[in-house]
Amino acid sequence: MPQSKTRIGIIGCGQIAQQHMKSYGEIANAEIVACVDVNEAAAQRSADQYGIPNVYTSIDAMFERDDLDAVDVCLHNNFHATATIKALHRGLNVYCDKPMAGSYSDAAEMLRVAKQTKLKLHIQLSTLYSDETIAAKRLIEAGELGPLYHARSAGFRRRGRPYVDGYGTPTFVQKRNSSGGALYDMGVYHISRMLYLLDNPDVERISGKAYQRTPIDPTRQTSSAYDVEELGMGFVRLKGECTLDIIESWAIHMDGFGGSWIVGDLGGIRLDPFGFFKTCADIEMNATANLGSARYRWNQLEGLADHYANSQVHWIAALRGEVDLLPTAQIALNTMLISEGIYLSSARGCEVTAAEVEAASVSTALPL
Repeated sequence: MPQSKTRIGIIGCGQIAQQHMKSYGEIANAEIVACVDVNEAAAQRSADQYGIPNVYTSIDAMFERDDLDAVDVCLHNNFHATATIKALHRGLNVYCDKPMAGSYSDAAEMLRVAKQTKLKLHIQLSTLYSDETIAAKRLIEAGELGPLYHARSAGFRRRGRPYVDGYGTPTFVQKRNSSGGALYDMGVYHISRMLYLLDNPDVERISGKAYQRTPIDPTRQTSSAYDVEELGMGFVRLKGECTLDIIESWAIHMDGFGGSWIVGDLGGIRLDPFGFFKTCADIEMNATANLGSARYRWNQLEGLADHYANSQVHWIAALRGEVDLLPTAQIALNTMLISEGIYLSSARGCEVTAAEVEAASVSTALPL
C-alpha cells in the first residue's frame, strides 16, 4: 500500500520546474521533499516558494536519500537521458519533461533501462489530458470515425522563438543543449497527441524539411548562438496504410495553420477548435460539442479528475496503483523518431526509413 503521500524529488529548478512544482502542490497525495540545481540560489528560491524542506546542488547527493518514490527531471533536453538513467539505476521512478531526450538513441536507452529495472517512466505530454483529446479518443473508440487513415499535427507561433523573440534563455535555441527547435519544443505536444489518437502505430518512412529563415535582431542573433529550426514540416508513412503530416512553427509570416485534425472513413475530428464532421442521411454535418459539460460528467461519474486531470495528477495516481500509466514513454519515443527523421530527411534531401533514422541517431547526452 502506498504511504500517505508520494514523495517527489525535483531535478532542476528552472522555468519548467516552476510549473511542475505548482502542479504537485495542488495534488493532495503528492509531496515534494527535495530539489536539486547546480545553481544553489535557484534551488533555494524554489524551496522557499514551494515549501521544499531539502535543497541540494548535486544530483548524487539527493539520490542518497532513502525516502524518495520518484524524481521529476526538469533539465534541458540533452540532460534528460543522463538524469533519467541515473535515477532508474538508483531504483527511482522517473517523470521527465518533454521531449524525451535530445536524440532518439538516448530516448530508446531510457526506455530500455526503465523496462530492465521494472520502474515507471512517464513523459510530460500535456495535450493527452485536454478535453479535446479525451473527447476525440472516445469518439474514435466508439467507432464514430471508422478506420483511421490520415492525421495532421499542426502548431503555430508567428513570432515565438525562445530568447530571440524576448523570453527564455539562449540555451533553448542551441543544439548543444536542446538538440532541436520548434519540433522538440512544441511539436512534441502535437505529434504525440496524434500518435496517441492513432494508437501509436509503427513508423515506416519519413520525409521532411527544417527551416530557419525569419530575420533575428542582430544583437540577439550573436548572443543566442541560435542554430535550431524555427519551422519543421514532414510527411510520415505509418504502419497500416495510415499517414501523418506535420507542420510546426516558432516563427512564420502567417496568421495560423488551422489546428490538428484526424480523419477516418466515416468521420473526422478537428482538435483546435474542436469540431466533429460526418455525413448523415446524405447530409454533411458539422458538429460542435459542449466539452466543459462532458468533462464535468466524466469527473463526477468516472473520477477523471482524480486520474487524468493533467500529467502530474495521472503520474501520482499511477505511482499509487490507482490507474495504469498511459504509455507516454512509448509515444514520446515514436515522437522522437519522427522528429529526428525530419531532421535527417532535411539534411539528406530525401525520404528516410525508420531503420535509417535509428541507425543514424547518436547520443547527445551531456554529463551531470
